[in-house]
Amino acid sequence: MPNTAGRSKRARIVLSGVLLLAGVVSTGCSGEARDAGPGPGAGPRPQAARSGRVTVVYEAQTVKPEDREAVALIRNSRVLERTADWVNRSLTLPHDMVVKVTAAVPPGVTDAVTQPDGRTIFVPPSFLTEIEKALADVVKTVERPAPFPASEYNTDHLTVLSTEFIFGHEMGHALQRQLLLANLGLEEDAADGFASFYTVNEVGPGPSLAAAILFDEIARKEGTPTLEGMSSDHPITQQRAFNFLCYLEGSNPKKYQQSLVDSGHLPKTRAPLCPQAWAMLDYGWWTQLQPHLSGALRAQGAEEQKKAHGRLIAETQALAKRIDEIRSGQ
Repeated sequence: MPNTAGRSKRARIVLSGVLLLAGVVSTGCSGEARDAGPGPGAGPRPQAARSGRVTVVYEAQTVKPEDREAVALIRNSRVLERTADWVNRSLTLPHDMVVKVTAAVPPGVTDAVTQPDGRTIFVPPSFLTEIEKALADVVKTVERPAPFPASEYNTDHLTVLSTEFIFGHEMGHALQRQLLLANLGLEEDAADGFASFYTVNEVGPGPSLAAAILFDEIARKEGTPTLEGMSSDHPITQQRAFNFLCYLEGSNPKKYQQSLVDSGHLPKTRAPLCPQAWAMLDYGWWTQLQPHLSGALRAQGAEEQKKAHGRLIAETQALAKRIDEIRSGQ
């Protein structure tokens, strides 16, 4: 986890092949196209009479021996299924979606990826192993950040929680592509935002904290940002870690002020902006998903959207009152 106050010990992280975690570069697409969808400017995509279902498939026959432990950990934790179940309960999808934990991936794929049509998410077993190895090193070499519970600061918990966040990122891509959601910025930012929106609201702080710890390690391994890194469609890795923490802190400043801000994990120059940033994200995703909520969740979703809208207004007004003070302190 980012810590601007410094840390007492650190070792070099060996992390080959996952420097762009949760990337979405992919080739080809799966599934037979059923329709071309509405044209530009046609508004929300009409929902099919039959809602698509998300299923998680573990293709055990493709998993190499060295990756079996990591795959078993994720499979037994059921974090992929937890996200899939939420989507199945909450949303009406135009197409089925399959999540494949498999080594039989398209050419060039090394990380978790979402196909362009949003109907298939690939999770390579070797990717899970790399996460597990990196976090095993973190536990050995990095002093536990105060916000993270001591009982969960171990390789297994960190691997499961960070994988849940990364999978939330991929699910964000899949929903954007299946539902043809409108973005006001880069899709990668929106996918990170969905991971925060879903995990903070439905799971708790664990996935955001674990993902920040992991991405902080990746950023340190990467060193000084390169031209390639700065020109990527992904934000710079260290920036993503701070974004995860900002949304979490903004969701409940009173709860996280001491553990995240006062401890130095989230800079005091960033923290005042986070409540309004979270309010905008929360309202934005409830608004984007509202036309696609299932019948059982529609009323609840409307209420959540209404509450999020009220909070956005309040936080924007509060930010306006203190913006001069914030600017002068930066």
